[in-house]
Amino acid sequence: MISKIRISNAVGGGYDDFWNSKKRYRVLKGGKGSKKSTTTALNLIYRLMKYPESNILVVRAVMNTHRDSTFAQLKWAQETLGVAHLFKNNISPLEMIYLPTGQKILFRGFDDVLKLASTTVEKGYLCWVWIEEAFEIESEADFEKLDLSVPRGNVPDHLFKQTTLTFNPWSEKHWLKGRFFDKTPSDTDAFTTNYLINEFLDETDRAVFERMKREHPRRYAVAGLGEWGITEGLVYENWEVKDFGLDEFTEDFKCYFGLDYGYTSDPTAFIAFAASREKKEIWIFDEHYGKRMLNSDIAKMIAEKGYAKERIRADAAEPKSNEDLRRLGIRRLLPSVKGPDSLINGIINISEYRIFVKPSCKNTIAELSSYCWDKREQNRPEDKNNHLMDAMRYAFYDLAHSGSTEIASYANNLSKGFRI
Repeated sequence: MISKIRISNAVGGGYDDFWNSKKRYRVLKGGKGSKKSTTTALNLIYRLMKYPESNILVVRAVMNTHRDSTFAQLKWAQETLGVAHLFKNNISPLEMIYLPTGQKILFRGFDDVLKLASTTVEKGYLCWVWIEEAFEIESEADFEKLDLSVPRGNVPDHLFKQTTLTFNPWSEKHWLKGRFFDKTPSDTDAFTTNYLINEFLDETDRAVFERMKREHPRRYAVAGLGEWGITEGLVYENWEVKDFGLDEFTEDFKCYFGLDYGYTSDPTAFIAFAASREKKEIWIFDEHYGKRMLNSDIAKMIAEKGYAKERIRADAAEPKSNEDLRRLGIRRLLPSVKGPDSLINGIINISEYRIFVKPSCKNTIAELSSYCWDKREQNRPEDKNNHLMDAMRYAFYDLAHSGSTEIASYANNLSKGFRI
């Protein structure tokens, strides 16, 4: 048996109402470090063992993101509760089996809607669903497709049907806000949480949030406190999160790449997107965001992503780094084109386009959600939350010039195992 004291020690405080909720929808938005995903994982492992006929479906926008996120979190929960020896965790197919009863935890993605909608279990009832990173779900209609399919049917009186949604609230324009928070339905428990109730963070963790509070207050409101991302004052308003594959694009789309250097305080930011001048669309499909990267690390990252032979626009203020990268094999790297009005002109030109962001590009989503105009200086953005935004602007210069990479070459690379 698992003692109540042991579970309480593992979960900590601040989640009693969430833990005990049995309403049809249990919706949890929160900042980073708020325990929302780890608490959900602990809760679901505990529930599976408490209710012998229950089964669980775990959903993300993209199937291949489970292994390093929800699957790992649920394995951690097994270990934390001291019950890992009672589970068989399979990689292919991705599933968890509770050995004493044969109950299962299944993993699916919205990128395979047919398989998602037809999910069934051999024993018991598929009564609980966990949608992690629910912000990645593009539309309420997509959510409804799942909700009408799973959980389905009647369940015994000792069980209950529930869908749990956990996410970071990057934009107040998202359908989740209107559906579950503006007027919370009677069948819903909606929660907001943040790092302040996470007693497992150490002083270095808390210092990160305190620095964010001082230096990036808009981002702190969302990533720190779990508040909805603002829309007023955003530099780019016409954007949304949307999953896609590069093989879907027509010939008028080309690929563009940008690089902004950082090291200790600021991250090195790399971005890759497909765009069409005819359709006025930008589709961001890849990114990298990392601190303390040497030029050799940057070159290795670009090569491993498969972009070493492509034209990349990098910050012109770093000529030495640009030359180092060319010597390290990134031979088509070029400096960004800057001028007296290049910043504002670049923003104006990009603003003419609709921007779509692949769900895996989390740092791009975060910057688009917090990149704002400076209230103190007219017609200039704040010099923060802008590393990927700068990289995108460097790359966008080539959108008006020849020599960009055809989209077809990247569609072909999908079959060679490139992770895009």
